[in-house]
Amino acid sequence: MTKHDEAYHSILEAKYARIIAAMAEMHGLSFEEAMDILYHSPLFPLIEDGIADLHCRSDRYLAEEIWLAYKEAE
Repeated sequence: MTKHDEAYHSILEAKYARIIAAMAEMHGLSFEEAMDILYHSPLFPLIEDGIADLHCRSDRYLAEEIWLAYKEAE
């Protein structure tokens, strides 16, 4: 793994933490519930792989999109 790869993954991990915090705040979830929703979301691999530059979207936008996908799947 190159230093660039390490930096990219560190940035993504920080982004995931902010998305989890935003989902917890916006929807009254525990951090554990929000984390579970994020990591099982169909959007998670797209963010991870940089598809459509989703990782560039705001944390709150992604939190809401992930929440909507979760609610649709229920």
